[in-house]
Amino acid sequence: MNGITRFLRSWRRYNHSMRELSRLGDRELADIGVSRSDIPRLAWENSQR
Repeated sequence: MNGITRFLRSWRRYNHSMRELSRLGDRELADIGVSRSDIPRLAWENSQR
């Protein structure tokens, strides 16, 4: 798999995670121990898996 393909797959996973986490309310995020400011970092970490 080349670098561009890997990057595009990571970017897609990042965007998907951002959308899913951003849809959650503040209370739901607090229940799982996440603040709104954590969302980009968590989405990026998830995209690198």
